[in-house]
Amino acid sequence: MFADVPSTDLERVAAFIEERSVRKGQELFREGDPVRGFFVVRSGAVSVFRISADGAENVIHVFRQGQSFAEGALANEGGYPASARAVEGCELLFVPRAEFLALLRSHAEIALRMIGSMSQHLRLLVNALEDLQGKDVETRLINWLLKRCPPPRTDAPVEIALDVTKSVLAAELSTRNETLSRALAKMRDAGQIEVEGKRIRILAPRRLEAHFRASLGEAD
Repeated sequence: MFADVPSTDLERVAAFIEERSVRKGQELFREGDPVRGFFVVRSGAVSVFRISADGAENVIHVFRQGQSFAEGALANEGGYPASARAVEGCELLFVPRAEFLALLRSHAEIALRMIGSMSQHLRLLVNALEDLQGKDVETRLINWLLKRCPPPRTDAPVEIALDVTKSVLAAELSTRNETLSRALAKMRDAGQIEVEGKRIRILAPRRLEAHFRASLGEAD
């Protein structure tokens, strides 16, 4: 959003941005809270989620270093449309609403970047809903792994380096650490993956994809 903003304008932004340190599990805002501003992640990870009618917590996206979130709510008088919680200890930048909106009125290029960021978040929301709808944790995990396999998918092993903690991955899949561990163990016992520390080796991506499609009821 701020990549090509002149340094003089960045100094103006820096004058009103607040640095915040938050602990793991700390809530940043709840759905319906008055919108006071948006955030940029300097380090750590933040889960943005909504609570369904049956009380289930549905993760929209987990935001990591360099990503911003909640800027789409700046023009929303009805409050934040979702909730946010740190899934790791985080260092954040908080951008207050009033000061930032004043900046947008005189800097069209930042407004355009904000629109682009909001469009990206909308795509993330649509993808997240598609990934979650009617799928169990194992299926969502397989989907997550397959997205990280380079095409074309063959029967040659592919190794994926986990750049997130298990807690963050569990949050991204809308599940708990224990359930994620069971899903990984089930896939390992089935001969689909090998797990070594923070690396997962998919033994035959093409076969795993076929298994995934079969679980969705899709024909080969």
